Amino acid sequence: MLLDFHATFNLHRDVMPWVLAQGAPDNLAKCSRTLRIVNVEKNGNVLYTWKGSESVTKIGIYDPITNQNKMLYSIDSEVNVISCSVNTEKTLLALSYCNSSCEGAPSRLLSPVSKYLALLVEIKPVNDLKVLKAVDSIVRVQFLYPGEDKHLSSESHLLLFSDEKYIEQFHIDTENKDNKVVIKSSGQIRRERLLEDFVWAQWDMPGQRLFYIIPKDSSCVLHCIQFYPDENFKHVLEVALEISLANEGVSLINLGYDPPEERGRGKVTSSSLQVFTNQTGGLCLFYCKTPKKSQDITYTVAFLHKGCSKTFKIATTMRNISDYKLKRLSFINLDSYVAVYLPDHFFHLINTKYPDMMCYHLFLSGKYRSFCYIFLAEIIEWICENLSTCQTFDPIQEFIIAYLHRKLSSETMYLDKLLAYTSVPLWNMDIRGVSCTTDMIDMPVMKIIKCKGFWEKFHLELEFMKQSQQRFLYSSNMQRRDWCKLISQLFFFFTLLKVSQNSELNICYSATYTTTACRFFYLMHTDQSLEHRGHQFQQYPQKDTGEKRNSVYQRNILENAKKVLLNMNTSKSERVVPLVQEEDYLQKDLMGLMMVKLKDHLSQHLHHVGKNKIEKIVLDYFSKQLDLVCLILEVVWRKHMQDSGVLRFDTSGNPSEYFAFNIMCRISEAATLMSMPLPPGFQTLHLVLAMRCLPLGNFLHYIDIGALPLTEAFVVKLLKELDDREENEKLKYSIIIRLPENISERVHRLWDHAISNNFIAMKYVRKLLFRLNNKEVTRQSLTERSPLYINFLPLNYLIMMLSDVEDRALNPFEEDNIDATFLEEIALKRTSALLGLH
Repeated sequence: MLLDFHATFNLHRDVMPWVLAQGAPDNLAKCSRTLRIVNVEKNGNVLYTWKGSESVTKIGIYDPITNQNKMLYSIDSEVNVISCSVNTEKTLLALSYCNSSCEGAPSRLLSPVSKYLALLVEIKPVNDLKVLKAVDSIVRVQFLYPGEDKHLSSESHLLLFSDEKYIEQFHIDTENKDNKVVIKSSGQIRRERLLEDFVWAQWDMPGQRLFYIIPKDSSCVLHCIQFYPDENFKHVLEVALEISLANEGVSLINLGYDPPEERGRGKVTSSSLQVFTNQTGGLCLFYCKTPKKSQDITYTVAFLHKGCSKTFKIATTMRNISDYKLKRLSFINLDSYVAVYLPDHFFHLINTKYPDMMCYHLFLSGKYRSFCYIFLAEIIEWICENLSTCQTFDPIQEFIIAYLHRKLSSETMYLDKLLAYTSVPLWNMDIRGVSCTTDMIDMPVMKIIKCKGFWEKFHLELEFMKQSQQRFLYSSNMQRRDWCKLISQLFFFFTLLKVSQNSELNICYSATYTTTACRFFYLMHTDQSLEHRGHQFQQYPQKDTGEKRNSVYQRNILENAKKVLLNMNTSKSERVVPLVQEEDYLQKDLMGLMMVKLKDHLSQHLHHVGKNKIEKIVLDYFSKQLDLVCLILEVVWRKHMQDSGVLRFDTSGNPSEYFAFNIMCRISEAATLMSMPLPPGFQTLHLVLAMRCLPLGNFLHYIDIGALPLTEAFVVKLLKELDDREENEKLKYSIIIRLPENISERVHRLWDHAISNNFIAMKYVRKLLFRLNNKEVTRQSLTERSPLYINFLPLNYLIMMLSDVEDRALNPFEEDNIDATFLEEIALKRTSALLGLH
């Protein structure tokens, strides 16, 4: 969905018009048929060849920076150019070719006895040439390229590859003579043999690396030589492979071109093998072998930087898979992905950066052969419209995690190895016609210790895998475990609180913990009658259960949460979603706790990153989480909810509101599974939509199961906007009895109703009773203590208890504006109602 394939260079578009302008319009068919690419140098220059009139073979070069073509060399005979390369200064051209026929003299300049030749040509200007090789086996040539900051040198270095299983390096000295760059005529060109007895070699042009395989017993060993700008080279890698290439001919990758008439001659390769690297230190080997008596194609991907391999088996409709058909199998490097493509059969995308991700299996035909890039808002729209079709993963979770991973991991080195990149713990979805098996392989051995660039990153990958097999990613399971650990501790203390009210222990708990625990118990369908936030008790000594939550730690959590909210980028002035800026203690506690945990996680592994940088990474991580949730809502609102002022309680919801409500349900579910906080006002808006879109029974059920946590802002809005008609009274009562006590005590006074009065009186009585101690209270007769004598024992006992408390406290009802008469009246009405005396 994010792939955009387009040609940066097209041979017939960028070269063919220039070729025809050279004076060969009458040979259009021949030029078009013989025009082909033979090499692409490190700087992007493209070398190509074609056959013109009068039996001439020409070699040209295209510069992608200037978009200009230039003739490099012309051979006055029709030969098949196999490979060619030009040095950085464009003063020397090396080429190898095969004569079309050895009969007769193929050239008036050269009359070789051997079939294959390798030449070194002076091209500034064309002055002279030297024969490097004249043999009966195919040879290929490639100049080494220094670094970008390397000054122009008078010495060039050339690699020569032979099908006779050896590789040589030539050192060519040049000098300026009469405005011409010529090869120094000081005898034979210096050369050295780099290696021999190899069966496979691949030239990595961008990295200036040579990979090669040497057979050993029944297996093979992969080696790598790194060439450096100072003309030095080092053997950097060695790893054993569980494949056998001993009985096959030499195979060379990224080293020229086999003319059609030369294909298959001199080599009996029945396998396709290629190495790919990416910028983050990934090194993978792709291997495919022609099956003998099977219609299936099998290829193996060895993730050398991870110590594992995957073997894919694809069922095809081909009856006889020939070597030619297998050669049509292409491996295309897309940096973090490698595309495996067999025309008319399958197109796979393999994630080389994260091997545990699934293989993307695509069939391309017609208009679906190209992938187009789509913008962030369009991705959100696609997710919202296709939520019901995604059964194996949560697209909202994947979108949020993938965006954060891509955005943040590119800012700091090695951060991508620590942040989660998917919410799916295991990709186990079956793909029809494709099977996959995973195996462990030997880890590569690094031949050098101090290295930079790619090899430094590759070495880090190996160290991460060697140190431990544990996952280094910051996962939502880790967050949920810490969150539940805190709540379990609170459950223990609140249990003590309920069973020891008459004991000598004075129970205390933090005010913030109270709010957190109240909300948690509410969501878990447990006791909702916990004491509200703000009560102060003497401290109860805690047992150390792993991580003691003291006041300093709690204050740090709240400060972190405030920083996240202030760091959000979503502009309030441009926001169309009616999010209420409310105080949600649970979300702030969760936000701050997760920040602390992520900072600890990154500090443990990012030793090279300073404390302030880690602080910024963590701050951006959670603030961007909230921004993405707000952005999803903005896209939904702008497309479906044109009038945000319709969110009232007196009408039912429309289809657009049903759609928005469903999206918010999925966001809430995704956030819960990820232990991710939600932006302020999200839950209140969700409740308003739910009340408009759901029947009362369903709405209350959503509240009871914890899918719709009640908020103070929603209850205040409900009590203020709805009158006290019978149906509204029923709704208000249904909501109030479900409120956590820390909210109910603040909203009851907003509703002047008998139900609220009952709650106020009950709460205050419980508060007074809690003040009693175990000391004996001398009680006088009821007739002496109060003129309010009612022939009902429970009520008389209550009056007596309250009178005792009144005598022992100064202004006991002043803070709540409650008097004894009010309490007695409420108690009598409540008792009468329960006894059915009305």
